[in-house]
Amino acid sequence: MNFRLKPLAAVVAMVSAGVAFPALADSVLEGRISDQQNSTVYTGAVVRIEELNREVLAGNAGRFRLPQLKAGSYTLTVIVGGKEVERRAVSVADNEIRSVDIILNQADDQVEEVLVIGQAAQMQRALDRQRFADNSISVVNADAIGQLPDANAAEALQRVPGLSIERDQGEGRFVRVRGISPDLNAVTVNGTQLPAPEAGRRAVALDVIPSDLVSALVVSKTLTPDMDANAIGGSIEVESLSALDREGAFYTLRAEASYDEQTEQTSPAYGISGGNTFTFSNGQRLGVAAALSYDDHKFGSENIETGGNWDDDKKIDEFEIRDYEIERERLGAALNFDYEIDMNNRLFLRTLYSSFKDFETRQASVVSFDDPLASGETGDGTVSRELKDREETQKILSTTFGGEHFAGDWTIKYALGYSEASEDNPGGLSAAAFESDFSGLGYTGTRKPHLIAPADYYDAANYEIDAVKYAESYTDDTQTSLRLDLARDLFIAGYPSQIKFGGKYQTREKTNDEDVYKFKDFNGETLDTLSNGAVDYSLSTFGPGISPSAIYNLIGSMDKADAYREDDSRIADYSITEDVTAAYLMTTVDMDDLYLLAGVRYEATAHDFDGVKYNANSEEFSDYTDDNQYSHVLPNIQARYRLAEDTQLRAAWTNSVVRPTFEQMAPSLSSEDDEAESGNPQLDAMTAANFDLGIEHYIGTASALSAALFYKDIKDFIYQADIAGQPGFTEFDSVDSYDNGDNAKLNGLELSASQKLEMLPAPFDGLLLSANVTVSDSEATLKYDGGSRTIALPNQSDVTGNLVIGYEKNGLMLRLATNYKSEYLMEVGDVESKDEDIYQAAQTQLDFSAAYDISERVKVNFAIANLTDEPYYTYQGQEKYNAQFEDYGPTYRLGVSFSNF
Repeated sequence: MNFRLKPLAAVVAMVSAGVAFPALADSVLEGRISDQQNSTVYTGAVVRIEELNREVLAGNAGRFRLPQLKAGSYTLTVIVGGKEVERRAVSVADNEIRSVDIILNQADDQVEEVLVIGQAAQMQRALDRQRFADNSISVVNADAIGQLPDANAAEALQRVPGLSIERDQGEGRFVRVRGISPDLNAVTVNGTQLPAPEAGRRAVALDVIPSDLVSALVVSKTLTPDMDANAIGGSIEVESLSALDREGAFYTLRAEASYDEQTEQTSPAYGISGGNTFTFSNGQRLGVAAALSYDDHKFGSENIETGGNWDDDKKIDEFEIRDYEIERERLGAALNFDYEIDMNNRLFLRTLYSSFKDFETRQASVVSFDDPLASGETGDGTVSRELKDREETQKILSTTFGGEHFAGDWTIKYALGYSEASEDNPGGLSAAAFESDFSGLGYTGTRKPHLIAPADYYDAANYEIDAVKYAESYTDDTQTSLRLDLARDLFIAGYPSQIKFGGKYQTREKTNDEDVYKFKDFNGETLDTLSNGAVDYSLSTFGPGISPSAIYNLIGSMDKADAYREDDSRIADYSITEDVTAAYLMTTVDMDDLYLLAGVRYEATAHDFDGVKYNANSEEFSDYTDDNQYSHVLPNIQARYRLAEDTQLRAAWTNSVVRPTFEQMAPSLSSEDDEAESGNPQLDAMTAANFDLGIEHYIGTASALSAALFYKDIKDFIYQADIAGQPGFTEFDSVDSYDNGDNAKLNGLELSASQKLEMLPAPFDGLLLSANVTVSDSEATLKYDGGSRTIALPNQSDVTGNLVIGYEKNGLMLRLATNYKSEYLMEVGDVESKDEDIYQAAQTQLDFSAAYDISERVKVNFAIANLTDEPYYTYQGQEKYNAQFEDYGPTYRLGVSFSNF
């Protein structure tokens, strides 16, 4: 049987098995919970049948469904925001589908103090979803209509236990789950996996998703068999707005201005979101929701870096001084349709579009010493003043069409998804260099080296142009998926249960195309004729900068064809096709206080590679084609046990698989003599056996305590290595590439607490506290010719933590939030020695935000990000030896919003 068709045959077998189960279902109780006064529905409300001790959360559009009920009379209660808001008697007949719509705050039935918006409401909804989820999850809810508690999705997630973020130029972009690299986590939008715009990565930068487009962010730390298994750390689901989550028309208008202290620039941001639900004469409902967001952020940073090239005598032969001017323009849009045919049949169409334009101008002074120097020494050397100027546009489009249908004992769900991500550099300066030789060059200090230079160093007339590199590139990542899920409700040993099975087919293509040009043979132009003046740089005196417009004018009159670098261009071009076919079978059993989930998932992967080989000796190109196939069987067992009314235990054994990044398996090989650089298409996927044990105690409104132990046994982890001698590389003495390591182990403890201090006397009863800390330890083994050594898992912080002090009362909201992550290993410098390893130093960032309700509809807000001006710092071996120091400064935001809902 064809490798890619085996899972489909498994799905057919599962369907046949499912049909064979006897029909034991009795009745169904279903309905919708809404609020007449607040024009909202209660997604996330707790619906409980007291006599059976059964609870369920209301889902999208406030809908709830309780199948497998025996005929009889019951007491139905509804809990919103930790408070009981409804209690009524209901009766169910044999084989009846009983509909009970619950409308709160009618004229004769006022319900007071129901949490709808604000910090406490966000926390409570998150805790309710966490409490009743089949698996271990953490949730960040938007406030009211698409307003996250932070500037973007990435920065909102850093408050979640076990999560931390990777920052780019001070902005939170990529998310790490339990310290695991962003490339080993999955990101989906409305169930459709997002591809990555960047050429070599799988990780998706979540700062491209504006808060106006988000309803909730859900992080699954333990996967279930019906989920894609491509996450070792966790899977992040972005849920967008649905109009059926409100009653009638609603909208929010937002306008903001931010001020960057580093560059003294002001930037605008705008957003609009809203929707409406249309009810037809036949009872069918159509919800239409849309959002549009625009942000033009202008800022900068200042940098000093050695690249981590300290020798054994703690001397360096080069370091750089850099100044960045950056503008990031974000445009986001969403248009969502939800069509409710009746209580048992629903269709949806969800779309999301994001455009992220990154304009960057980097002035650099690269100081190279003729001989390595220690701090305080001086000598001869060469200085290259360099300019990088480029515009990159990243675009993401995600579209998902699907449906959900209830037919007796069966639930049928399906979804067709298409997503595309691209990164376009239409042409920019990758390097324009002016060089000059000097005596008396040196530096003082090893953490933040300060330049020693003669007066001539600052004279632009002393620098003559050497070369200009110009590059154009385009990366495209497209993905199409089709999934089908079938579930049947039944009784097993007299307990309400469900059998679920299904399959998914996903095809993905990643392509990269790059053209590189190098202009030389200038007429001896010097920097004084092509400078735009002195660079504003506070860490030291920078000296003259290079004018981007002058360089573009200079090369614009030169022959572009003569400057084309075929070797650098063609070697970067590749196409990778990835097909994943999956099938799963799982069952859940609700045995009073014990809830069990067990199942298995099968995933088959097929890769096809097309790239280029280049031999520098013969200057010849040839095709590089390859393929790779593998499959995995991934068992899964999870349990939730209720120790007491508000206390429960969780345990899970899950298995997951993450495929190599595109950079790691890129089909490209560049060789000269007996040395080469190459990707490795024959890399194995990383797999992990994950064990989790946790306890959760829910105290009251927005209040809970939890602790969780986790352990991950990771096989075939990937690291940069010399793979000379492996199949396909036997003719080389050295091949700079990637290889699979043996095993890596990660274990840790997560602690989390939140408390609404409503028991305190006024005005302190508005205080909220939230804190979490994750302590972990990791170990990985690197093997090399003649030995091995043990390292920490790359990108793994031993300690991450958050502390949030909030206050809300009488329309005033305050929040002081701090985020901490300890140092972690970034790069393995030398497989055989730890002395060249690069680490990121510990970081603590403090943010402040405030909001005030001027009226029921108008709110003003103010925020300060990076209040204490925390820098980014990496080092080599010991913390005092710089690899990179970068300073950003704080950013201030002031805004106003107008809401109608």
